[in-house]
Amino acid sequence: MEKLQDFMMLFRLTPDPNHQPTATELSRQKQQWGEWIAGIAAAGKLVGTTQLGFNGKQLSADNRVLDGIHLAGQTAVGGTLTVKAGSLDEALQLAQGCPILHIGGNVEIRDTIPHSF
Repeated sequence: MEKLQDFMMLFRLTPDPNHQPTATELSRQKQQWGEWIAGIAAAGKLVGTTQLGFNGKQLSADNRVLDGIHLAGQTAVGGTLTVKAGSLDEALQLAQGCPILHIGGNVEIRDTIPHSF
C-alpha cells in the first residue's frame, strides 16, 4: 500500500488594481475552481481547502500590530489546499490544473510536518 502524506498548495497572485473581473469572469473562475477541487476530491486526495480574504492584521514578536495582509512584493497568498499524495511530484501533478495558473498566479507545493505535542 502506498504511503500518503499531506502536501499543502499555497496559491499566490499579484492583484491588478486596473482590472476588475466581470460577473461572467468571476462565475467562470468559480466554476473552474469547483471542478478542479471536485476532481481532486473524487480521486480521494483532498484533505481541505481555504480561500483567504483580503482583510487582516499582522502581529509581530514585539506585539506591534500592522493593518493589512502580508505582501511579498505585491503578491498575496489567496488560499491553500491540502492534498494526500505519495510524493511531492504527485502533488505537483495535482496542481497542474489549478485555475490560478490561468490568470497569472502560481502554486507553491510544500510538504507538511505533523505536530507532535
